[in-house]
Amino acid sequence: MTTRKQTCFEGAIVKNFNFFLEHTEQYKVMLPHLRYLLLPEFERIGVGKSSLDVLGVGSGGGEIDVQMLSMLQSVFPAVPITADIVDGSVELTDSFKVLVANTANLQKIPFTWHIMHSEDYEKQVKAKEDMKKFDFIHMIHMLYYVKDLGETLKFHHSLLKNNGRLLIILNAAASGWVTMWKTYAKELHACTNTNEPKVHSGDVIASLKSQGLKYDEYVIPSSFDVTECFNPSSTTGEHLLSFMTSTENFSQSFTPDVRAGILDLLRDKCSTIKDGRVFFDSSSSCILVHA
Repeated sequence: MTTRKQTCFEGAIVKNFNFFLEHTEQYKVMLPHLRYLLLPEFERIGVGKSSLDVLGVGSGGGEIDVQMLSMLQSVFPAVPITADIVDGSVELTDSFKVLVANTANLQKIPFTWHIMHSEDYEKQVKAKEDMKKFDFIHMIHMLYYVKDLGETLKFHHSLLKNNGRLLIILNAAASGWVTMWKTYAKELHACTNTNEPKVHSGDVIASLKSQGLKYDEYVIPSSFDVTECFNPSSTTGEHLLSFMTSTENFSQSFTPDVRAGILDLLRDKCSTIKDGRVFFDSSSSCILVHA
């Protein structure tokens, strides 16, 4: 039985995250790019293998995981697949389990659930004499939450089997996300109780280069409509701004001057305006690290 406890991603934070996904359709934008990139990679990864093992780190509600596992199944329909899932949220993991239960083709895949921070999973794995290795590991928009980027990348790369791939997706260095978090670093970090800068693609690539790891990078361009963020009475705008600033309640988390400054920055430096609507640049970087 799962222990019901407060973990690293629950309550209002999950509510704002789910609202963001529903309102922006970011995953729907991402999927065509992932199909284009991953199908040939899966063909290479699985050549000559009698089984395939997948590790998802920070998988959340599993919306992308089920799509990638289905892709892998389509490439190797007769090869057994296992999936290990690491996530710090009980709430989102429960949603993932429901999604699996309602996806017929995933019934034959055995899932192992690790409801914990990625650092705790790393400690647990290192304590074992026989570490499980994986053909495909993915970390999608989760590296923002790790304490030591270099060690995290090094550890997960060490879990790759021969010819395996580590997929990393996070905010592109030139995206509106990075502009916002750099410009208002002091105020945003004060609200999130952290002094650590938000990791972006440039940081990951610098770390991979320093470790001598081979990788390929692809930019996934995307944007979403933030026009409602400029309407102070809009519930939609409040939810979006709360998610974007990692606060439970944007309008109550900052002084009027800081709120106004963030909104000016979003409109003038992080977005484009089309037909009177404001579209925030949420481009992601997709990095495939070779074993």
